Amino acid sequence: MRIGLAADHAGTELRDFIGRHLRDLGHDVVDHGGGDHPDDDYPLIVTRLAHAVARRDVERGIFCCGSGIGPAVAANKVRGVRAAVVTEEWSARDAVSHVGVNLLTLGQRVLGTELAKSIVDAYLSATPEGGRHARRREQIAHLESSEDPDLHPTEASPPRGPRVRPVRASPQGAERITGRRPRDRGGL
Repeated sequence: MRIGLAADHAGTELRDFIGRHLRDLGHDVVDHGGGDHPDDDYPLIVTRLAHAVARRDVERGIFCCGSGIGPAVAANKVRGVRAAVVTEEWSARDAVSHVGVNLLTLGQRVLGTELAKSIVDAYLSATPEGGRHARRREQIAHLESSEDPDLHPTEASPPRGPRVRPVRASPQGAERITGRRPRDRGGL
């Protein structure tokens, strides 16, 4: 498998460890940058990797940093990328098989190297499942590409004050996503 690998300054040791592991398994590892300078900016580095994933220059991507959280958020802004920060093997498999995650972010400050290696193995061995999971991935793809006002809140910002109301798709928007009328939940 052709795998893109990158890191910011807080994940270079884990990136190097994972890179060696992947090469030992026979994978084609493509370096997408990152260094050890504490002023590097993970959004700029992970975006290069995310675009490679979106263009399908690589089959999957792995980004290492301190926690994995920020790069996952940044990578998810690139159309065609589904990134997740994962801290154990079950979620790594589920992220691919249910959600179609194609870019994994790992936190060097959170994970030991052996656990990270197990997570990467689970991530790379998983394949997307069909059935309800395929349907849900299609629904997510529709949300990503839709300009439908019923699917997106029109408020510029969330309400202020102690009470925050959840924003939900209208029944018409939900029906367009799922193809089914939503169940009446009794006002909940």
